Order: sequence, then C-alpha cells, then structure tokens
Amino acid sequence: MFDKILIANRGEIALRVIRACREMGIASVAVHSTADDDAMHVRMADESVCIGPAPGTHSYLSVPGIISACDITGAQAIHPGYGFLSENANFVQIVEDHELTFIGPSAEHIRIMGDKITAKETMKKLGVPCVPGSEGGVPDFAAAKSVAEEIGFPVIVKATAGGGGRGMKLARTASELESAFRTARAEAKSAFGNDEVYIEKYLTTPRHIEIQVFGDGKGGAVHLGERDCSLQRRHQKVFEEAPGPAIDAETRARIGKTCADAIAAIGYSGAGTIEFLYEDGEFYFIEMNTRLQVEHPVTEGIFGVDLVREQIRVAAGLPMSFTQDDLELRGHAIEVRINAEKLPNFSPSPGRISQYHAPGGLGVRMDSALYDGYRIPPYYDSLIGKLIVHGRDRPEALARLGRALGELIVDGVDTTIPLFHALLQEPAIQSGDYSIHWLEDWLETATF
Repeated sequence: MFDKILIANRGEIALRVIRACREMGIASVAVHSTADDDAMHVRMADESVCIGPAPGTHSYLSVPGIISACDITGAQAIHPGYGFLSENANFVQIVEDHELTFIGPSAEHIRIMGDKITAKETMKKLGVPCVPGSEGGVPDFAAAKSVAEEIGFPVIVKATAGGGGRGMKLARTASELESAFRTARAEAKSAFGNDEVYIEKYLTTPRHIEIQVFGDGKGGAVHLGERDCSLQRRHQKVFEEAPGPAIDAETRARIGKTCADAIAAIGYSGAGTIEFLYEDGEFYFIEMNTRLQVEHPVTEGIFGVDLVREQIRVAAGLPMSFTQDDLELRGHAIEVRINAEKLPNFSPSPGRISQYHAPGGLGVRMDSALYDGYRIPPYYDSLIGKLIVHGRDRPEALARLGRALGELIVDGVDTTIPLFHALLQEPAIQSGDYSIHWLEDWLETATF
C-alpha cells in the first residue's frame, strides 16, 4: 500500500480523496494555486505545495508542477479526482515514466475512450449497444448528408474529441444539417484543436442512464448499477439519482453485466462510467468516462461502498474488496449540485461566503469545501457543493432532500439552491417521469 498520495485537484473532490486517505492511514499531499492558499483541501491535507498562479492552465494543469510536488514530498501515487488532468493520457504516461502510480486506468484505455469514434467502435466489438450513426468521422458535408439521410432525421453532429456540450449541434431537418455540420466543426477546432466530427441519430425523449463499473486490471470487473442523470442544462448534469426510476431489476442486471463483461475483456483498472441514452427499453452507448464521476456518492449510498478507497486499493495492486454477488442495492439516493451561480441565467457568482451551514441528520451527506469567510475564486468551475440524500425508497429520499435543502445555508453569493426547491414541487420530479430535455423546457418558463 502507498505511504503518501498526492491529490492533483481542488475543492470538494480533493477533500473526498483526503478523507479516504486518512481512513486508510495514508498521508495526503494537496497541490494548490496562489488563489487557493486558504482553500479547505490545503488546510486538511498533511502537506501542501503551491504549484502556480491562479489560472488552471498554470497550476492544476501544470504537469511539471505536479510531478515536482511528488518529488518534493515523496508522494508515490497521484489521484486525479475528476476534471483537470483526470482523463489526460499523456499525463498518465508521464506519471508512469517518473515511476509514480496513477490512481486510475491505463493511458491506453484513456486514449481509447477519449476519442468518441474509437470508443464507439471498441464498445460495438465488445457487445455494447450503440446509437445508429456514422462508422467514424465524416470528412465533408457530402458524407455527412449521406449518413444523415441513411439513419433519418433528426441527427446530432458531435466532435470526436468533444465533451461538455462543445462541438455538438442538432439538425432536426435536412435544411439545418449544413449549418450544424460547419458550426460543430468550427467549435471543435476552437475548443479541442481537432475539427473531426461524427453523426448520430438524435433520440427525441431519451433518459441519460450511466452504469458504474469497476475493474481490477486483471480481467475481473463488476457493475454497481445505474444512475439516472437526465436532468441537465446545456449538457451539464444538475440532479442525479440511483437507482434510475425507469429501470427495473432485470434490465439493470442485463445492461450491468454487458458493461462489466466489456471492461473485463479489455483488462480495465479502477472506476469508470459507461453512459447511455435510454429510450423505449433500449440502451445506446454514447461515451465512457475513465474516472470517478461527480455523482459517485449516490452509488456509494445505495451499495454502501467507498469507491475512492477501492480506487486506491486496486492501484496499489490489491484485489477488489467485493465481488458482484456481494453488491446488494439498498434504498434510493439523490444528489443535487450546488453551484455559485445567479438564477435564472446561471451566470457565475464568485465572492465571499458570509455564512455557511451544512445540513445533517439521517441519510444526509454534504460534500463541500466551503466555510464561513471563504472567498470563492472566479477562476474555476462554479460547483461549490454536492448535497446527497439516501432513503429507504424514492419518496423518502425526495422528502429528505426537501428537508436538507431547507437546512442548507450559503450566504454571500448567489447559488442554485432555489432551483432545487422549485424542482421538488414539480409532478414530473415527484413521479420520476422526465427525459434529458425536460429541464431545459421547464426552465424556459420557470421563475425564481
């Protein structure tokens, strides 16, 4: 087992890893920018190293700075959290070249799944169902038109190196295709330095269902059920729950086994999430995230496992501490993402926290790096906390979420807390009858 782990991240996810390390008797090292001198992850870690100025490109994305911090502190392994360098295959290779351990999958698996076309081709070969679309990138508009006519409108044009909704454009009719194709290519070139795009069938009312998988790197793997992440704004998740309201036990076991078998076949190591669109009882693969997800706590809630602890164990060469037969789903869990944003436009709202009070009680978990007097910097993602609740069933979890939101106090900045108060009043949320388009449609007329 490792003696010391460096966390190449910030905020609540850095705290999450530090806490797991502490329970395992492992020393932790926090890295930070000059803007995060007073951040909670810096205060809680056993050691800290400043690796650069405020912009992420000069600090949290500084590979030389992170490797140097390992050299200075004697850290043997790096946990990337999510975002930043967590899915950067070149970074993983550099980590390994410096005889350090990356707590996550191999550089090869990150490369395969980081390219949307290669990922889709790989999953098809492994028996995972995929969305109808082009076999690879489409080189020009003529090829795009041919594919679209073959699979039928509406279609969506996506950047092969994309993510976060960038380089993604919808064409509902043939007349919209050329504009969507050219705009998607331009956005992809600007955002990722790669203008290659591909085309998929656009499903009209799908749910976003993701399967949590975990591999031991030696051909063994399990699945930990699904999460429904359909409530999204601009392709960004805001509300996640597990198990999914639309998925029954038989369907869960079937798609879960398909996913576990797929990652076992390639010798995948650590945590991963296979994401699908789900419509009319059918699953369609869209991508695989080769890292821990923001919403991993809802899976931990219903299965009673510590996914970060398991990541560290497997990276250290130990076997997984559970088998598929050990995993028994209990109850229902919901997570809402609390962002420092001003409604209704969701514009960033950095600033000083004048008062912070976290909710508590049975079945309530608050993952946050806030404290009274903390100043939220303007340089990073606006996520400032995740409120997670667990209940014996979905109605109890929803009631608990309402109670916990009522206890949560974040003063000094605008937040998205009012959004969740409003959502809990909606019949569609109470019943679980919603698709990936529901939230954006609702927001068009919502008032806060």
